[in-house]
Amino acid sequence: MIKVSDTAKKKVIELMTDDGFNATTDFVRVGVKSGGCSGLSYDLNFDKQQLENDKFFEDNGVKIVVDKKSFLYLVGTTLEYSGGLNGKGFVFNNPNANRTCGCGESFSL
Repeated sequence: MIKVSDTAKKKVIELMTDDGFNATTDFVRVGVKSGGCSGLSYDLNFDKQQLENDKFFEDNGVKIVVDKKSFLYLVGTTLEYSGGLNGKGFVFNNPNANRTCGCGESFSL
């Protein structure tokens, strides 16, 4: 399961609306791909279609889909949003990550 903080929920809904998505019916697609300074990086997009091998979650009113492969890396992760002058944007608090880079956008197991 992937959890969504209150601040991330507000920002997700705002960005989905700005991009022409409907937060009540469309999804946040979260994934993991090779790359980044620590070996793996997070991928976050909006989507309208759930694929056959996707895992579906809903937390805090946000619908999330994760492909089967990425799910193994993301179990227990909380999606947060940090704004303000020193904010990083979306932040993945992943208990499975042994090491993260300084920017928080990549990790290793």
